[in-house]
Amino acid sequence: MLATVPCATTFGVDAHIITVETNVAFGLPKFFLVGLPDRAISESSNRVEAALKNSLKEFPRGRITVNLAPADLPKEGSAFDLAIAVGLLVASGQLRNINLDDSVVLGELALDGSLRPVKGVLPIALAAREKGFKNLIVPQSNALEAAVVDGIRVYGFESLNEVCRWLAMPEYGKNVVANLDEIFSAGSKHQLADFSDVRGQENVKRALEVAAAGAHNIILVGPPGSGKTMMARRLPSILPSLSLQEALETTKIHSVSGLTTKSGALVTTRPFRSPHHTVSDIALVGGGSVPMPGEISLAHNGILFLDELPEFKRTALEVLRQPLEDGHVSISRAKMNVNYPSRVMLVASMNPSHSGDWIDPDLASTTDRLQMKRYLSKVSGPLLDRIDLHIEVRKVPYNELMTFEYGESSKSIRERVFLAREQQAHRYLGIPGIFSNAQMDSRLVRKTCKLDAAGEALLRKAMDMLGLSARAHDRILKVSRTIADLDQSENIRSHHIAEAIQYRNLDREGWMG
Repeated sequence: MLATVPCATTFGVDAHIITVETNVAFGLPKFFLVGLPDRAISESSNRVEAALKNSLKEFPRGRITVNLAPADLPKEGSAFDLAIAVGLLVASGQLRNINLDDSVVLGELALDGSLRPVKGVLPIALAAREKGFKNLIVPQSNALEAAVVDGIRVYGFESLNEVCRWLAMPEYGKNVVANLDEIFSAGSKHQLADFSDVRGQENVKRALEVAAAGAHNIILVGPPGSGKTMMARRLPSILPSLSLQEALETTKIHSVSGLTTKSGALVTTRPFRSPHHTVSDIALVGGGSVPMPGEISLAHNGILFLDELPEFKRTALEVLRQPLEDGHVSISRAKMNVNYPSRVMLVASMNPSHSGDWIDPDLASTTDRLQMKRYLSKVSGPLLDRIDLHIEVRKVPYNELMTFEYGESSKSIRERVFLAREQQAHRYLGIPGIFSNAQMDSRLVRKTCKLDAAGEALLRKAMDMLGLSARAHDRILKVSRTIADLDQSENIRSHHIAEAIQYRNLDREGWMG
């Protein structure tokens, strides 16, 4: 007897509906699983057999063939266990008068018949709704994540027996409903570190405000103990909240990585990823035999913080160049090509020398200057060009460090950032893929960043004196556009250009001051 059960698999951040075809025929007991399954799926027969028996069900005797259609698409993961088990029960006659044409079934089976959570439930729910399915049957741990998607009924179960009971009597099942307001409200209660705790460093806080307002990449260069990491970790507190669309994009990536069961149904706060400098190239940008998202994709719509930038492997830093420019990562393998979004704010910090301190070029020996240049040159020019703001961080003077006055709070800074982002949202309305000033292409820069005569003369002089590249020229224009937005100014003035230029004071020839 033949039974078909709809299931699904993920492919990057997208999902494909897979039909699990199960046929039980007379013959010697044999189990065949075909359709390009991976190792986890190939081992499902043992899990399914034990789960059926421990759920007081009979594992069919005879020649069993399970086909995962379409057969030419690679499948991976353990989400097919439940669909295979239900298919065997229907094909062997243990479940009768069951119609699963409008339902997608997925879940991993434990040997006792209980259901364990699986990866990629959110993109699967989106794909199921798009294909016109009405029901989604998932493990209870995944139910709230799937219920975020409107237009499809989600049923969460704890065991195979519960699923069988619902299939026999669907009128007794209760679908799971997600309250988005409650989910976002719970996420907003998460306490973030506040800028009011920072003593001094007003110029650095201003630069971070500009970076947050335009989603610009920024690098902080200064000696140990000057507050680089402390201020970088407070940057999320002044970023605008995620929209629902951004939250869904971010959650899809975390879902296929298996992180949503730990973080909750929906990622409602902007990600802050801070990998150690020993991270590999693949862990940073993504990859593997079955390509998975890397740190830069997990930070999508948030912040990727690279502390002690020169200590990262040169190859790991160089592979960041294309994702930072394009906003997505393309991973090619012999059997597949996967794209993961990577629209992030890169925040980096580094010491100015191997010893950690600034070296005065007028007082230091030639050897010291060479050592400092060698250390700073670990960050390549092309990567530096992709960082909009280069900020020198000096040690905090004693009198500022010991003051009992609080600095400006993150709440007040965030209000200015939000107003600037609102201007950008209105400006780029209807332009696909552009949400902030940092994402403008060259054509859009020319259109929205027109200068007056004074500003143009100032920029030309800076280009000649600092030896800046064409990419750095566009970065200055983007930053000046953001500064103007913070001032609620429609036009870019010469003082906006002047402030943007000073944020390039560490660019190439300016490293040594």
